[in-house]
Amino acid sequence: MALQDFMAEAERCSQCSYCKWVPFDQMKSWRFSKGCPSIGYNNFQSYSARGRYAVTLALINGSMDCDERVKNIAFQCQTCGSCDVTCKICRYNLEPLEMIRELRAHLVRNGQTLPQHTAIIDGLKTSGNMLSKPRADRGKWAKDLDIKRVPEHKAGVLFHAGCRFSFDEGLQQAARAAVTLLLHAGVDVGIMGGLETCCGSRAYNMGYREDFSRCAAANIAAWKKAGVERIVTSCAHCYYAFKRLYPASGLQIEVLHTAEYLDKLIRAGKIRLTRRVPLKVTYHDPCYLGRQGEPYVPWNGKEKKIFNQVIVYDPPKPRYNGAGGIYEPPRSVLKSIPGIELVEMERIKEGAWCCGSGAGVREAYPEFADWTAAERLEEVKATGAEAVVSACGWCEKSLADCIARNGGRTRVWDVAELVQHSL
Repeated sequence: MALQDFMAEAERCSQCSYCKWVPFDQMKSWRFSKGCPSIGYNNFQSYSARGRYAVTLALINGSMDCDERVKNIAFQCQTCGSCDVTCKICRYNLEPLEMIRELRAHLVRNGQTLPQHTAIIDGLKTSGNMLSKPRADRGKWAKDLDIKRVPEHKAGVLFHAGCRFSFDEGLQQAARAAVTLLLHAGVDVGIMGGLETCCGSRAYNMGYREDFSRCAAANIAAWKKAGVERIVTSCAHCYYAFKRLYPASGLQIEVLHTAEYLDKLIRAGKIRLTRRVPLKVTYHDPCYLGRQGEPYVPWNGKEKKIFNQVIVYDPPKPRYNGAGGIYEPPRSVLKSIPGIELVEMERIKEGAWCCGSGAGVREAYPEFADWTAAERLEEVKATGAEAVVSACGWCEKSLADCIARNGGRTRVWDVAELVQHSL
């Protein structure tokens, strides 16, 4: 789509302000009632989905030129999808998240970029990852693990670590734990190691569509050549790319998140958890695994109006409202660990608060990212939990870094790490 295609949407936004809050029926307190970090931090209408519709309309009709203010409004957003979920509670003909992504793509196409983002994309082009690390080091996280290397050896399951788990030394243990558990369960699993390529989802959400397409094409071609039939990943961003974005480019491979697969293996008795892990924990839903973790549904229809007023879609259009995200598998895994006490935060599942690191915000607006993470950790603290568990390296990094900067005793764990402790 082009930015102009969102003109009708921008005009029919009713300014209901649902996009600023968690779903009303899920509100439990005023303190944790906000849903959109961007307007929560900036406290100005333009930083809400409604405000970005107004900016988009102004750009389309020429009443506003792109300047630094517009760039900040467009890029100071984690594309967490909270606005999209709450909008669709009362509307069915608006796509605020897609509008925000298209606004960014429009700016990128016109050279209106952020230097912090261009540096990341330059690194992606040369090194094949979002952290600008040497390509040859991508598989070092699996050093000494007795695991197949694809495509040299064919494997029934390909484990895709993702950029953050591959290169962040503080998170590599989570990737090692995931693979170790799969091997323990007798899964025929392999990795591509240094041949693995970034999924491209962060580039996509930053507005760099061509760079995303290159990543997708490279991965799909490599997997097809290697005969890959099933992919498992511990990264929520990779999961989102493979589950939602890649099918539109022709991917026809089963995709599972590690938490989903571990849940299946535990239920099947292939992983038996016997060791007690006496810990009170709460679970943080990653945006790209939860409300944006719904599978792709192809649609090639038209928008019509009944009596030139009521909008309908022919055939019915898929409605991504977050309800079909991956919520229960990680919770089921945690509940299966002896000694674990799981307590919930107020904002969970499709109403969860973002960790702060998505869509280039961590790199371009570090203070905003840290504020968002700190808000989430206040919510963790309110539960009385000793630790927060998640299923995404970017979330885990964001929360752990915020604790390190601001102080605190809360531990951050990956789901796979706690499962490994219980073997």
